Amino acid sequence: MKTYAEMTREELQGEKDRLQARYDKYMSQNLDLNMARGKPSVEQEEASIEMLDILNSRSNLNTEEGMDVLNYGNLTGLKETKRLFSEILEVPEEKIVIGGNSSLNMMFDYLMQCYAMGAGEGLEPWVLQGGCKFLCPSPGYDRHFGIAEYLGLELIPVPMTDIGPDMDLVEELAKDPKVKGMFCVPKYANPTGQSYSDETVKRIATMEAAPDFRVIWDNAYVIHDLTGRHDDVLDLLSECEKVGNPDRAVLFASTSKVTFPGAGVAVLAANEDNLKWILKRMDKQTIGSDKINQLRHVRYFSNGLPDVKAHMDTLAGIITPHFNVVLASFERKLRPRDICSWTNPNGGYFISLDCMEGTATRVYNLCKECGVTLTTVGATFPYGKDPKDSNIRIAPTYPSLEDLAIATDVLCIAIRLAALEKLLND
Repeated sequence: MKTYAEMTREELQGEKDRLQARYDKYMSQNLDLNMARGKPSVEQEEASIEMLDILNSRSNLNTEEGMDVLNYGNLTGLKETKRLFSEILEVPEEKIVIGGNSSLNMMFDYLMQCYAMGAGEGLEPWVLQGGCKFLCPSPGYDRHFGIAEYLGLELIPVPMTDIGPDMDLVEELAKDPKVKGMFCVPKYANPTGQSYSDETVKRIATMEAAPDFRVIWDNAYVIHDLTGRHDDVLDLLSECEKVGNPDRAVLFASTSKVTFPGAGVAVLAANEDNLKWILKRMDKQTIGSDKINQLRHVRYFSNGLPDVKAHMDTLAGIITPHFNVVLASFERKLRPRDICSWTNPNGGYFISLDCMEGTATRVYNLCKECGVTLTTVGATFPYGKDPKDSNIRIAPTYPSLEDLAIATDVLCIAIRLAALEKLLND
């Protein structure tokens, strides 16, 4: 099979005409398909539905310490909930604080605290320092970038590699005292799917940086492996302790894509001084998070980590076929691969697609006009600006397999049409 680069102009035009006919056929079907965000499917939600019936009488609403979960109290979370997350995250219970349903909310509150009050006792608030910056591994998570932009921090993109962010660049940028932190999704990064190597984690822990430099270690996909495949990532908190930088990182996670996306349990973990600083703020902010939901999760996963792993195997059985539909379609319909590339992650929620440079916006618009909604081009970069106009985050989990197959076929046609248009117009 010839690559597009090997085709004559006449052959390129013939290929474009053939694809245009297929595209026009889909246009006539009035499609309304959405693969824009990484939402769990209804089948994933139903996998946890029995959890809603677990706390069904007053007699089983007390914790192992005898606390009434219906009443006020308990700032840091139930002991048994901390124990469960300790097993999941491989972090000691004493470092853990349980929050509400949103780890993003916990991140926002923490960064707002750094901005308004400083990143620790005796440290100057970021807002008073002026011109503060934040490192943003890219492609990355748009909501991370949104928090930093809201706080008025300057966002600095850092390219992703197969083993995490470009650490040579990170280490150079972090020497600037105005650089106050970095977002990291260390396992099955959003959207590229890569996991950080041991070397990357250790370099983050040991690099030269300002005393109030903070790594937002968003371990959202810590147990989100796909069937038969698994990545391991070092614990940054312990690595930072080992090298004398114990305050450098704060870990965040939740069960939003484990149980219910709108009613999971969020958690943060930090070393001693960070934890004291965070709790000083939380003590004024809340009397405590939803203990009923915490207890519900603990009872549902009554055997701890083995139950969680069995549940995640069930979810992998639901999710993996969705990934396979997209990846198999790409393999069949986007060969030879001279016009785009994509990731094939071992877990997580996304596939990162790189179209021919300068064509992603056109691909997005072709799909939109045909009734297929994708993640907005640029969403995976700071300020919503992809400098190469190439990356699109693919979210396979929510649509039905049938809808996903149709949406992916439209996407493949759009990728090739956009590439052909560019080649014919150059």
